[in-house]
Amino acid sequence: MDFENDLKNCVSVLQQGGTILYPTDTVWGLGCDALNEEAVDKIFALKRRPREKSLIVLLADARDVINYVAAPQPDIIGILESFERPTTVVFDNALGFPDNAVSPDGSIAIRVTTDPFCKALIKRLRRPIISSSANISGQPTPAIYSMVNDAIVSGADYVVKFRQGDSEIRKPSRLVRIDDEGRMEILRP
Repeated sequence: MDFENDLKNCVSVLQQGGTILYPTDTVWGLGCDALNEEAVDKIFALKRRPREKSLIVLLADARDVINYVAAPQPDIIGILESFERPTTVVFDNALGFPDNAVSPDGSIAIRVTTDPFCKALIKRLRRPIISSSANISGQPTPAIYSMVNDAIVSGADYVVKFRQGDSEIRKPSRLVRIDDEGRMEILRP
């Protein structure tokens, strides 16, 4: 797994407010620094995505959730660490994100990634990253690099080379909401 060059290039681009096209623990994604409002705007523009459709944020560690969500479930770290498949959790009361990264109701969708490349990238950047499927809004989600639309490839500021040759089809993450009582509602199986 040699992705050091990709990591360096991604961090440089992200620190400058740019966008990346990269493999995640699920599908190929478009990403940026989740705390940079202009960079988040670039993702919406590149995807031609309506602003009311919110984006997913990736974190490297479950404990980082407490930095970005007001009053999460007391045992949220254990809950997040117990997931056996990629799961994105919608949390109420996002903290610290620009308005365009947060849903109109104040919620934020967060996934703690298990992917070695994504984990290393977030840790090196020291900031959460956006992870939105690398497609024009309304078009099919690209499970592998060869399925990514040319407009997305040419529109990203940096395209990760690592895993471009993968042929394993991965599904988008499960999407859930956890209420104050700890009950889980499945929004996307």
